[in-house]
Amino acid sequence: MEVTFTNSRLHKLCNSAQKLKGKYGPRMATLIQQRLLELSDAETLEDMLAVVGARCHQLTADLSGLFAVDLVHPDRLAFKPANEPLPLKSDGGIDLSRVTEVEVVGIGDYH
Repeated sequence: MEVTFTNSRLHKLCNSAQKLKGKYGPRMATLIQQRLLELSDAETLEDMLAVVGARCHQLTADLSGLFAVDLVHPDRLAFKPANEPLPLKSDGGIDLSRVTEVEVVGIGDYH
């Protein structure tokens, strides 16, 4: 998948192992890099559902439309499908098998 970032600050942070380690520590930095690699290696968002340990899931309530993957508990990497137009199923849900672009919107604990 194509992975983009919601702003240049987040893009610079996520593309620098040194900055990630400085902000989050080595364990979290490694997991962030691993999750970003898993996202970019996946052909579609549906493929992320099978990644062991990532626990890719759709968020609800005020975070509706976003997805997340696990990092170091309780932190998550949050992202949204970025295809234009958003591929939908006949029931109105997102067709994960056709989502080929995601935008990372944040890292942290949204609970």
